[in-house]
Amino acid sequence: MCGIVGVAATSPVNQLVYDSLLLLQHRGQDAAGISTSHDQFFSMYKAHGLVRDVFRTRNMRSLPGNSGLGQVRYPTAGSSDSVDEAQPFYVNAPFGIMFVHNGNLTNWRQLREELFSVDRRHINTNSDSEVLLNVFAHELQQASAGGSLDDDAVYRAISAVHARCRGAYAVIAQIANFGMVAFRDPHGIRPLCIGTLETEQGTEWMIASESVALTGCGFSRLRDVEPGEAVIIDLERNMRSRQCAQNPQLTPCVFEYVYFARPDSFMDGVSVYDARLHMGEYLGNNVARSLRLGEIDVVMPIPDSARPAAMQLAFKLDLAYREGFIKNRYVGRTFIMPGQAVRKKSVRQKLSAIDMEFRGKNVLLVDDSIVRGTTSREIVEMARSAGANKVFFASAAPAVRFPNVYGIDMPTQGELIAYGRDTDEIAREIGADGLVYQNLEDLEQSIRDLNPAMRQFESSCFNGRYVTGDIDDAYLEALQRTRGQRAPAGAMAPNNSNDD
Repeated sequence: MCGIVGVAATSPVNQLVYDSLLLLQHRGQDAAGISTSHDQFFSMYKAHGLVRDVFRTRNMRSLPGNSGLGQVRYPTAGSSDSVDEAQPFYVNAPFGIMFVHNGNLTNWRQLREELFSVDRRHINTNSDSEVLLNVFAHELQQASAGGSLDDDAVYRAISAVHARCRGAYAVIAQIANFGMVAFRDPHGIRPLCIGTLETEQGTEWMIASESVALTGCGFSRLRDVEPGEAVIIDLERNMRSRQCAQNPQLTPCVFEYVYFARPDSFMDGVSVYDARLHMGEYLGNNVARSLRLGEIDVVMPIPDSARPAAMQLAFKLDLAYREGFIKNRYVGRTFIMPGQAVRKKSVRQKLSAIDMEFRGKNVLLVDDSIVRGTTSREIVEMARSAGANKVFFASAAPAVRFPNVYGIDMPTQGELIAYGRDTDEIAREIGADGLVYQNLEDLEQSIRDLNPAMRQFESSCFNGRYVTGDIDDAYLEALQRTRGQRAPAGAMAPNNSNDD
């Protein structure tokens, strides 16, 4: 998973970009980077680690300028030891471009070949983000015809990017002597929003993956970047925009609302917290149909992202709600661990059970999702060890049965506990006395209730329907064959225990 931010301000932005990355830290804990623009020069520093560990006073002093970009990322398969694939990325031609990206291109291998054989551009990493940057750079050169750069040329270049690139991408770029440019794929799969701050010196701008980065830094949330839209903030901090896609249609990733985003964020006009409350409401209906409510003594969330759904479910069904698990916030997120053994060990380091809340009780545990099942199995075992009589499990998301190709690092079905199993079999695998999944229709409706304009969602990991229309069995088989090789650096990796 990645979090990106761009700031155009009236004073040095290094601290502001740093603060915004802290607010986006949940979207990536492996590497962080900041670039700034000053007197026609770019400065950049990036390294592995948390934001607070990567940047020291000397690093911050080396990042002058009133505009800048930042990114946090998680380690992708095969790339966790390579700082070269951390962002921002830079190319010096044409014009000089700094670039941050969240998402995953589905045709990045094809584009990489085209860039070398046709466009004569060299790619030095296995990152799809570097591919996307070079496509953008090439199209800028074509659109400007070797002359100076203007708004129309930028819009033409982004239109060409939309025509060539497939998949999910939210991008912020800084172009030397021009300004900041942001754009989003025609489906709006990955989030991107705009905020403003009025100062005595003029208007300042921030563009970020989630609104929490804006509001946490004192900016007012203005709006989301529309699918296919390009936004320009020039050197005088004037903002302009234009739709650059032929047939844009908002189809956001439903997993953002289930798991990835912080609950205090707004995305595409929807409060993530409210969406999770609605998920709990719908899940409660399904629990009432599937389980004997008289057998449930208490509802407990798996901290943290499942808490709103669990609270609303307990309220709807008039069941007692308790916090039975305490989280150690100084252990890394389980989903970024490099191997199953380390991931399994980290669960018990991360969560501990309060025995008195479990002893002799029939417990309904609520989590945001079940992906690999490793965490769920360990948590059920912890509940039983703490003295629970029966342990039921409810997932605020449907069963994850298909690979995701738009930025979630779970490319093979064999990794998914729901693959080839029905609900009863999954319950036995995780050791639960009963398991209830959210219905996909209810999940999507829980978000649509808050924004009726959302007609479609990117829900491929649940239903196997890929909104870009370019994914077939051969593509998925190729992904399975290459599993374990280097993965695109803009992707995300889920598990079922979020660190919001």
